Amino acid sequence: MGNVIDLGHGIRASVTERRGGTSAPPYDSLNLGLGTGDDREAVLANRRAAARDLGFDSDRIVWMDQVHGADVLVAAEPGGVGTCDGVVTTRPDLVLASLAADCLPVLAADAEAGVLGAAHSGRLGTVHGVAANLVAAMVGQGARADRITVFLGPAICGGCYEVPPRLRDETARDTPEAACTTREGTAGVDMRAAVTAQLRRAGVTDIRADGRCTLESPELFSHRRNAPTGRFGAFLWRA
Repeated sequence: MGNVIDLGHGIRASVTERRGGTSAPPYDSLNLGLGTGDDREAVLANRRAAARDLGFDSDRIVWMDQVHGADVLVAAEPGGVGTCDGVVTTRPDLVLASLAADCLPVLAADAEAGVLGAAHSGRLGTVHGVAANLVAAMVGQGARADRITVFLGPAICGGCYEVPPRLRDETARDTPEAACTTREGTAGVDMRAAVTAQLRRAGVTDIRADGRCTLESPELFSHRRNAPTGRFGAFLWRA
């Protein structure tokens, strides 16, 4: 379903892939997104299967109601944390989740302070700086920016993410690194470059990335390639 990545000090991250679930086409098969139009029971079964494969109980997971915004909430218990695109916790038993199908999952940890964070940075979330807000919220819970390790999940790459010039300029207004040119020579947005720049300005230096483009990687869900489609999960937890 996905490889487990060791971020050090007992912190683990993983990104699920399409295979291994029960959802029927076009959500086949390990769709973890409840808001996609897929059968609810199939999605819940997929969530249990993904958790089991990764070695934790599904009832430990914190889920966001993602809305392409920049709000960050603090989770004190598992389950739905509310409407937000970033979540932070200091509870050592919770697993944080970010769902995506072209947007950029952001997983962050200060192991020394015991603070974990996860965010969903789509184009609008990138415009409004959800990744920087995540760092600020983690600092508010006792983390230090220079101790935070960030893992960026797969997302649509700048070479593929074509947008109208107006949207490229809007995205790059406060983060010039967001602006790019696609392989077709058209206006594009590079969310990975933008979020990396935002994190560095927030004081984060240890930034790692999956590197895969969702549009170019058939093992991952991509809204641009196959709408309607499912959502993969990026998970962060303490082993």
